[in-house]
Amino acid sequence: QVQLVESGGGLVRAGGSLRLSCAASGRTFSRYIVGWFRQPPGKERDFLGSISRSAGNTYYVDSVKGRFTISRDNVKNMVYLQMNSLKPEDTAVYFCAAKDSPWLVGADPYDYWGQGTQVTVSS
Repeated sequence: QVQLVESGGGLVRAGGSLRLSCAASGRTFSRYIVGWFRQPPGKERDFLGSISRSAGNTYYVDSVKGRFTISRDNVKNMVYLQMNSLKPEDTAVYFCAAKDSPWLVGADPYDYWGQGTQVTVSS
């Protein structure tokens, strides 16, 4: 069982940066792949990227590649999403999620989800 809690959201101007944190509970956090998702107002939730168990590999969708960076600290049971060059279209609720899977990218579902944190980017 893993519990996830996101934090770090807020209001930022376009071009600015934010770092979101995802705090995980559970002794076996390092066995999980962690992904970041977002849900813009009135839209479906979208996958942004993921990080492998050892943090050796990451994957990003094209829309955030080069602007967003995922990292993790398995000692602290933390995963981070560094977001730079933010745009108004990045406004959304951001979620972290974890899955016990060997696949960094795939259709296999994420098992555990946080409650989300709001990010608002003003123009």
